[in-house]
Amino acid sequence: MLVLAPARCRIWIASGARREEAGQNGVVSRRESGQERRGPSERSAIEPFYVMEVMRAAAEREASGLEVLHLEVGQPSTSAPQVVLAAAAEALANNKLGYTEALGLPELRQAISDWYALEYKVIVPVEQIIVTTGASGSCVLAFLTLWDPGARVGVLEPGYPCYRNDLQTFGVQAVPIPVGPESDYRPTRAQLDAVGHLDGLIIASPSNPTGTVLRRSDLQMLLDWSSEAGAALVVDEIYHGITYDEPAVSVLELMDQTATSNPTVLVFNSFSKLFSMTGWRLGWIVAPRNLMTPLERLAQNLTIAPPTLSQMAGTKAFQAVAESQANVERYRINRDLVIDGLRRAGITAFAPPDGGFYVWCDVSHLLSSEIPDSKALSTTWLDQIGVAVTPGIDFDPQRGHRFIRFSYAGEPHEMTEAMQRITTWIQSTGDQIR
Repeated sequence: MLVLAPARCRIWIASGARREEAGQNGVVSRRESGQERRGPSERSAIEPFYVMEVMRAAAEREASGLEVLHLEVGQPSTSAPQVVLAAAAEALANNKLGYTEALGLPELRQAISDWYALEYKVIVPVEQIIVTTGASGSCVLAFLTLWDPGARVGVLEPGYPCYRNDLQTFGVQAVPIPVGPESDYRPTRAQLDAVGHLDGLIIASPSNPTGTVLRRSDLQMLLDWSSEAGAALVVDEIYHGITYDEPAVSVLELMDQTATSNPTVLVFNSFSKLFSMTGWRLGWIVAPRNLMTPLERLAQNLTIAPPTLSQMAGTKAFQAVAESQANVERYRINRDLVIDGLRRAGITAFAPPDGGFYVWCDVSHLLSSEIPDSKALSTTWLDQIGVAVTPGIDFDPQRGHRFIRFSYAGEPHEMTEAMQRITTWIQSTGDQIR
């Protein structure tokens, strides 16, 4: 059989029993081969998102009839706002829910623009907003738009693991920038300079897992560094609105969106956290005008458009500020319950949780020859006392074996009971701990 082929290519038969190979002359030869079956790609060989594995183990325990207190997943225990649910019901009844534009529903993009004007006193043109399939979708679109294979991009450790894993999948080198209590888990200019040339940097404020909120001066330092280094800056603001002292500052407040001399800055946000809409898979990116076309083309080809039902309902989310802030007050109560409980249990080394709904704790004093790291500790707590937490290796491959992330997004009574169980476990096993 003749096949026109402009260059040498290989066509792999799914069974692996036969290989077809096209050479420069376009002639395909076939030969039997039991050794040529292709396996998964190298780019798929990334670390798991360990919190999802903890969730699966917790679900298996619950399916067997045993109780689990969930302090592992960063997911609000409340449903979406009532106005969102009502809008979804109306859309289901009266709309065919076809595709939207790849950039998102115009009315949703306008609502996002209006939100920035109201909450941050910042003008963000609708033309610089693209709606995404959650903040995870934002990562895919933004990283593919910004960086080619071989680029070097800084990621904070501890930090959200999917940044690192996504970059690896795309052939981009994730350059770790360790932060710790000496800087309140904030990056410093000296740390950025120490890692050498970077093509970009990804940060989050408030941070997952530490709860660190970057100050205006921190953000200005990052903008100055980005401009001087010629590096793109991605700022993940999905926990904005969930802070306990001062409101989080958006990096957009420090920028003139009409200026042509700004550094390359992309901002992520999402409906998942503040508006309790994790399963609706809806987020957005604010991007420079010159990146909107590539972002749109990638979206067209990768997802076509975000979920239409979620977009139509999400347009109403910004009307639910009072309901969402009531949830934040519950998180504040939970935070205090968890902090007090940890201290009573003897777990006192943790990052100040100023935003989000996590506490990042050093549990190295609880480790032993039988429980050598935080992954083993999290498994032990789930098996023995029914408390699900996330091991720190998800967020920091180098130091995370000594840390646990507690999520306090659930109900107050769950926080109280979980802290009591952990305290009792520590007291009962104290003589076995190094």
